[in-house]
Amino acid sequence: MNLLRIRIHHLIEQLSDEELENVWLDMHALHCDFYMLRAIQQVKRSQQPWDILTQEEAIRMLMFV
Repeated sequence: MNLLRIRIHHLIEQLSDEELENVWLDMHALHCDFYMLRAIQQVKRSQQPWDILTQEEAIRMLMFV
């Protein structure tokens, strides 16, 4: 793992500020997508046929997350 950290730091040092900002935005978006995918998979594993929300209930729950 340490070798990977060194390689990543070396790569980061080679990026311009603009490229680094673009990489950050892309990585953040991927992180958020991965977080949501994990949450969806967890719900699919625990969901039962009687666990159904109306659209209004779902929107209300998403606003509080």
